[in-house]
This record gives sequence, structure tokens and C-alpha cells, in this order.
Amino acid sequence: MTHAHEKPPAGTERTRASAAIARGTSRLAEAGVPSPRVDAEILAAHVLGVPRSQLLLSDGFTDETLLPFVKAIEKRATGVPVQHITGRAPFRHIELSVGPGVFIPRPETELVTDWGLAALAGHSRPVVVDLCSGSGAIALAVANERRDATVYAVERSPEALTWLRRNAAERADAGDTHITVVEGDITDDAVLAELNGTVDLVLCNPPYVPAGTKVAVEVDHDPPQAVFGGEEGLDLVPAVIAMAGRLLTGGGSFAVEHDETHGAEVPALLREDGRFAVIRLRYDLAQRARYTTAHKG
Repeated sequence: MTHAHEKPPAGTERTRASAAIARGTSRLAEAGVPSPRVDAEILAAHVLGVPRSQLLLSDGFTDETLLPFVKAIEKRATGVPVQHITGRAPFRHIELSVGPGVFIPRPETELVTDWGLAALAGHSRPVVVDLCSGSGAIALAVANERRDATVYAVERSPEALTWLRRNAAERADAGDTHITVVEGDITDDAVLAELNGTVDLVLCNPPYVPAGTKVAVEVDHDPPQAVFGGEEGLDLVPAVIAMAGRLLTGGGSFAVEHDETHGAEVPALLREDGRFAVIRLRYDLAQRARYTTAHKG
């Protein structure tokens, strides 16, 4: 038994989670991180191995756990994304494994997925294709929320495919409907040709940022080929539209995420294609043009 005047054994002193998070928040705010408190809490929960909602009920940090937390805060302060530090990215009701070589899914893409799921209302056993799938966020979210769906995820990057396959396996192990991962280039008409005219929903978050655009430091950690879409940011959009046009059944639904500067161009490209109707530009919560939806005529 330790007497009051004795120093506890090394490593048994604890720092309250609230105190460590407050210091971490201050450090991240000083570094200009946009959401310092949230990020500090996420990193603390990761290091302590507890849900973020239970942080204040935790036993706090020991000497051994405080050091990894401080190191994680310092990484975040230099611009390393939280998701690269934890290795996990939340997306709707699931979590994905992410890291170097794959695009980190963003909240904006949840809006595209939400629209797509709503478009499937009334469909039984729908067929869904996610183009430029990356980590598999859209495909796996659909499979999680529509267990009766047959879902395909198309990706060409070898690095992203590694993460996509890992996430597909993890979600299948968690009990979600298995998705089919397709290694292929969306500009190749042979990719998923066997599904031509049978698909109920096509969703896509392609690389769309115009070359030369100044992006947040966190985006520098995403693979450039998953972010930038050529000089105007529209290099891949015609191929996405063309593939959606051949895959979709009559009345099938389509949504493509795009840059806020593409509010006129993407709907125009869909009209020029001639196979789509009910073309509508849609906005994110900040009222920025964010994605366009259509239905195959």
C-alpha cells in the first residue's frame, strides 16, 4: 500500500482527459487548425481507446498514453489529417480505413449518398454502381443502409484499390452486404459492360478540383489524381456521364459531385448527352453548388 507521503510508482500518475484535451485544443488553435476542439477530442479518444462521447468518464492519461497523444497533436498541428493519424474516417453510419494513397471521404459526399439512397425508395433489390470509388465510402454506405442492394465499386488506382478491398472486407466481416470491387478505368467501355441498361443508381465523386486551385493543407495528403480534374476540373466528368448513360436502366438515377464553380457546366454536359431528364443542380449546407442529379430518360 502506498502511504500519502510516498510518490506513486512511475506511470501511475494520471492526467485528466479534460486537461489534456484543453491543452491539445490550445495547441491546434494556435496552429490554425479549423476545428481544434473536435480534433483534440478525436485524437484523445483514439489514444485512450474509448468512444469520444465517453472521454470525460475515462480514467484519463497515464504517462505512457499521454506521450502518444501529444505526438498526435503535434502531427495534426503540422497539417496531417486526423484520419491519417487515427487510420479511420467516419462516413454516414460506418467507419473506413484510410491512409496514404487514398482520398479521405468528406461530409459533402454524404449528401450525394443521401440523395442516392432516397432515389432508391420503392426499388426492390436495386443494382448500384459507385464510380471513382476510392476508399469505397459511397458503395459501402449504400450496402450498409440497403442490405438488399447489389453494389459495384469501380476504381483504377492500385493504391486506392488496396484500401477499397480492405474496407470491403472489413464491412463484410461486420455483417454488411458484400460489394463487388471492380478494377477498371471509367473511360473504358468494356468496364461493367455486362450491366449495360440494368443499373438503378450510379453515384460518383470524381476528381474535380481545377488544376492550380489553392487547397487546404490537409488536401495535400490526398493523392493528387483523386483531387484534381485537369485545367478546368472537368476532365473526367464527360466519361462519368457517358458510363452512367450506358449503365442505367430507363428511369435510373444518377448523381455526380463537382466543384462549386461547375454549377452551369455539369448540367449542360448532361443535357448535351441527350439521355438524361430531370437534371437538377443541388447545393450543400453552405449553399454552394455541390452536385448534380438526373434520371435516365
